Amino acid sequence: MHKEMKQKRRLDFQDAFQLYRDEDLLTLGAMADRVRQELHPGQTVTYVVDRNINYTNICCSRCRFCAFFRPAGHEEAYLITKEELSQKIEETIALGGTQILLQGGIHPGLGLDYYTDLLGFIRTNFPVHVHGFSPPEIHYLAGKERRSLRDTLQDLMAAGLGSIPGGGAEILVDRVRKQVSPHKCTADEWLSVMETAHDLGLRTTATMMFGHIETPEERLEHLFRIRDLQDRTGGFTAFIPWTFQPDNTRLDLPKATSAEYLRLLALSRLVLDNVPNVQASWVTQGPKIAQVALKFGANDLGSTMIEENVVAAAGVTFRLSRQDMIRIIETAGFRAQQRDTFYNPV
Repeated sequence: MHKEMKQKRRLDFQDAFQLYRDEDLLTLGAMADRVRQELHPGQTVTYVVDRNINYTNICCSRCRFCAFFRPAGHEEAYLITKEELSQKIEETIALGGTQILLQGGIHPGLGLDYYTDLLGFIRTNFPVHVHGFSPPEIHYLAGKERRSLRDTLQDLMAAGLGSIPGGGAEILVDRVRKQVSPHKCTADEWLSVMETAHDLGLRTTATMMFGHIETPEERLEHLFRIRDLQDRTGGFTAFIPWTFQPDNTRLDLPKATSAEYLRLLALSRLVLDNVPNVQASWVTQGPKIAQVALKFGANDLGSTMIEENVVAAAGVTFRLSRQDMIRIIETAGFRAQQRDTFYNPV
């Protein structure tokens, strides 16, 4: 944890809830901006050049918030070929990419051999970091193979897995998960995958998808569970909150507003005093709100996302080139810096 942060009293749950409920939005944003400046002195905002490669859309979870998945046998179901994968990675590297985000549906027909073979193929053929397989995928795979999480993760690491994305967190409260993703791992199981990964030296990110059926208190419970695990392990590199996108899903709900997004983002920066980076979600908010987010606690603009399919399936089509990313960072008054998965400058 940063030295200046240690010297201040941490927000407890009641402090955080009172701020979230009652504080003026601009004041909350200013508070978060001060914390960002303490943790990241200077005016640098980072970004990464990568591609989201969804190796399959076949999934047995059938989450109510997902517009991307297809059941096995559906005419739109697919499993990526190595030729298609190679083309996508080659294009990514040609555009200056340093990593791929590799994740997919929870495919009931794939075993550990498929994943280790895929990772080995990438490692043998391409100089690219694999940020892959969310906790629900890993939890399901360990159960299917009747192996421990530790052994499963060690096999994936040996094959070439470099870090884990924080997908599948949604809200880390089982009341919510039972309603929106009842076939996916529990909150404790999600956290257990992350804790095991951290113990093995595998760094990960953490996410939150909010703005559906959860309460404000449950959003805070999510943040504090992330903070508690980070106190034990220090393995999270970043936190990325983003808003539920309801189009084409089985949840008929209004979209969270940009003001709601900025309020949660700012609170995240205040609560997660031990997570070094907070990422703005331009994919769901668009570039203008992403610029505002850089004054509400975010110090990272995330990925150029040469390709993105999951949010796009819900009708969101924001796109940014590398040049666009640099422009919106600089016109917001910051200096743009490309980074790698571990926030080292590229």
